[in-house]
Amino acid sequence: MNFAQRTIDIARRNVEEGGRPFATVIVKDGKILAESPNLVAQTDDPTAHAEILAIREACVKLGTEHLTGTTIYVLAHPCPMCLGSLYYCSPDEVVFLTTRDAYEPHYVDDRKYFELDTFYGEFTKDHTERRLPMRHEAHDAAVEVYKFWQERNGGERRVAGAPTA
Repeated sequence: MNFAQRTIDIARRNVEEGGRPFATVIVKDGKILAESPNLVAQTDDPTAHAEILAIREACVKLGTEHLTGTTIYVLAHPCPMCLGSLYYCSPDEVVFLTTRDAYEPHYVDDRKYFELDTFYGEFTKDHTERRLPMRHEAHDAAVEVYKFWQERNGGERRVAGAPTA
């Protein structure tokens, strides 16, 4: 099966049905494990990106938060939210089929704090310099939750079974 073409077909069908032009296909052992279009427009859920939905489905099927041994096909270079999720689930590879520069003449998503041209740069800024107003409000009790987690995990700081570099 041509997994890249499957990703394109899902995205095209989503546009035909009133959705946005994004899709994800997750492959393990040469078979589709999970797939999804972007469902933000259909669900009014700003986190319903194709990558997020497909990752959720794949992890539930496998019974793990780790997608080692998978290749994830996405229609376009992932947004920062999806990119973070892709890093977090540890696939073997992510294949994106187009770039923002290539699709920008046909699709733009500019929001109050989200503009593709500048959004990745927002992550490198100190929280005090970001466009999205943020403030740090220190609470010792917040750190205590992490200490409690470490105690409950036999003194370990790391998540058991998480792939590491």
